[in-house]
Amino acid sequence: MDNEPRDYAWGIPGGISRLLGRPETTRPEAELWLGAHPGSPSRILGDSRWSDVAEWEADHDPLPFLMKLLAAEAPLSLQAHPSAEQARAGYRRENELGIPLDSPDRNYKDPHAKPELIVAISDDFEALCGFRPVEQTRQVLAGIAAAWPSVAPDVHALSARLTGDLGLRETFRRLLQDDDDVRRLTSGLCDAAASDPTRFPLLTRLASHHPGDPGVAAALLLNHVELASGECLWLPAGNIHAYLHGIGVELMGPSDNVLRGGLTAKHVDADQLLDVLDFTTGEPERLGRIPLGAHAQAYRPAQHPSGKGTPFQLIHVDGDARLEVSAGSIIAIVSGAFDLDAGDRSHTVAPGDFFLVSTSGPVTITGRGGAFIATTEAIDA
Repeated sequence: MDNEPRDYAWGIPGGISRLLGRPETTRPEAELWLGAHPGSPSRILGDSRWSDVAEWEADHDPLPFLMKLLAAEAPLSLQAHPSAEQARAGYRRENELGIPLDSPDRNYKDPHAKPELIVAISDDFEALCGFRPVEQTRQVLAGIAAAWPSVAPDVHALSARLTGDLGLRETFRRLLQDDDDVRRLTSGLCDAAASDPTRFPLLTRLASHHPGDPGVAAALLLNHVELASGECLWLPAGNIHAYLHGIGVELMGPSDNVLRGGLTAKHVDADQLLDVLDFTTGEPERLGRIPLGAHAQAYRPAQHPSGKGTPFQLIHVDGDARLEVSAGSIIAIVSGAFDLDAGDRSHTVAPGDFFLVSTSGPVTITGRGGAFIATTEAIDA
């Protein structure tokens, strides 16, 4: 199977084509979707009675996940995703209101949850993920106030709100409002960052991409995370996050429900975002690698609220491996060269080759490189 990269503005020009060894393009390439989601179902190649994976899914069990290749040159929006219950309610409510599915003002594109994990392919992957402990945030704000006296009064006021009556939730809500205090704080931070760009480089980057956006100030409350190649973040429902830079592989519930809060020109619904957010503070959850033989490792969340009641996991294969996988598994080759045997079919594969496994059973991979398998079950066979 195959698909076309989506050209969102934050994508890397030619980034996914370059990763897969295809002829490079100059347009932004942000995401390549592998799955059945109607927003961009993968095409099925060759002699098949199904033209795409959505048609295949109609004759089989629904896929409980969507796999993506992601390439970010600029920050994505501050966002979170709903739980299964929240997604069903929101989808039903917006249908009853008559909001078209393709409306830019629609929050819920489908009735499914979108928990997700991301595994870095590049060594320079960065993200904002989850709320930082309040005391750590106050230390960051104190540093900004000391460095930039022009914004010190507004920054001190923000710090005081975090530990006063408002607390984290209400402070974050205030930052998403378009009022005079927030505009003055945001404008001051952006002006200071432009005049002194090396002092707080992350703040400078956010301000340069989204000048005047209240998400610039809201981002100060979040953890800044850096991932090396092979490291993995888990982002359950309600987690506030924004990928900033880098190339990775995502595995998520089969959904395109995104509730945005800033750092974007797209639709922002602060009330809906606040309804789904988890305001627990602390380090974001990283998933360790579970060995499946010598050359395969699984990234397996402890909870799997995919919205379709089925757990999912992502397997990385870098050498010879034989795995038992479930029907509907998706295989993506991102580097190297392999021989692939599944069922009664054999293929010599290279970067940019993608496969849908139609029946449960063993998959044998021989060679060296990087392959990812999205599946509900996988054991070392």
